[in-house]
Amino acid sequence: MGNGSPEKKRARLNLPNRLTVLRLVTVPFCVAATVMPESVMPEWLSALIALVLFIAASVTDALDGHIARKYGLITDLGKFLDPLADKFLVIGVMLAAVYRYGQIRQWFFWVAFTVIFRELAVTSLRLVAVSSGSRRVIAAGWTGKIKTVCQMICICAVLGEPLICRLLPEGGFADFIAGYRPLTLLFSALTVVFTLLSAVIYFIRYGGFLLGSGPDEEEKKDG
Repeated sequence: MGNGSPEKKRARLNLPNRLTVLRLVTVPFCVAATVMPESVMPEWLSALIALVLFIAASVTDALDGHIARKYGLITDLGKFLDPLADKFLVIGVMLAAVYRYGQIRQWFFWVAFTVIFRELAVTSLRLVAVSSGSRRVIAAGWTGKIKTVCQMICICAVLGEPLICRLLPEGGFADFIAGYRPLTLLFSALTVVFTLLSAVIYFIRYGGFLLGSGPDEEEKKDG
């Protein structure tokens, strides 16, 4: 029947997908707050705004998935938009942090580079899968979810550690955090590990598309 399109439109505009779109809209504001010069706004205030926006966007990531699964509102559009919104959010703020925070720039650049490289490689494989005639939307698996969580906590550490230092008395622990950025270092390392691991698992499971064949299991998930 040709009159099924209104139902499809309603499914595509459901609450989880609207939350995902809201997350996409938040990205440029979060990036702008991260790179805001001190001549316009104090650094601590711009970092606080960026952190609040980023956390709010991250909450919508968990919320839209929960609602979609609980109420059976999972759609192909949601499977496509959800990881796309995550990529724009994470990569955008990471690049903004590389630009803004000179103290971590030399090594955090490589964290951002690893994330970007992984996403380009995985997206290229997705395009090969589509061009091979596969109609299946590949959903995120457990390694991809852990990777996303690590990336988001890492960004929270990048934005939040300077604020922690501001709240603590000068000297001692505040100087340790300011000098070594322990949370940023820890979750940067975890981000790199799980970003690369998810890419390896992805190519092991779906690399067959590069050879002209793909997995047969309709519900198999990637990293």
